[in-house]
Amino acid sequence: MQYLLDTGVLLRLVIRADPLHAQVRQAVGFLKNQGHQTVTLVQNIAEFWNVCTRPQTARGGMGLSVENAHHRLKLIERAVAIVPEHPEVYREWKKLLLAHNVMGVQVHDARIAAAMRVNGIRHLLTLNRGDFARYGRIAAVTPAELMAVGAP
Repeated sequence: MQYLLDTGVLLRLVIRADPLHAQVRQAVGFLKNQGHQTVTLVQNIAEFWNVCTRPQTARGGMGLSVENAHHRLKLIERAVAIVPEHPEVYREWKKLLLAHNVMGVQVHDARIAAAMRVNGIRHLLTLNRGDFARYGRIAAVTPAELMAVGAP
C-alpha cells in the first residue's frame, strides 16, 4: 500500500535538528518495514523547497542555501518515490475547491487531496491530519498516531 508523505513529514525527515525528526524517521521506517511504499507529490517537493529556502525571518522559513536545499532534496529522492504530475489533477482540484468551499492557503491541501484521488492513494502521513478531514477517502495519520496503533 502507498503512503503519501506530506511536506511537514518530508522536512522533518531530513532536518536532524527538528524536534520531530526522530519520530518522523521512526514512522517512515516502520511503514517501509511493513512493506508499504512511501511516495510524495511534485506539489510537496515544491512546498519543501519553498520552506527550505525561505528566509528564517519569514514564517517557518529555514534560510537554507540552494545548495543545502538541493542536498536535502536528494536525500528525499533516494527515500521516497515521487508521483508524476497527472493532467486530471487539475479537474479534480477544481471540483474539490467548489465542493468544499476551499479558500486561501487551504488550496494547497486541496491539490494534494486531488492528486491522491487521481492516483488512487488513500493513506497520508502528515503532521496536520485535520487539514484533510473534509475530503473523505483519505486516511490521514500523524507519525505519533502511526507509532501508537501501527499501520493498516
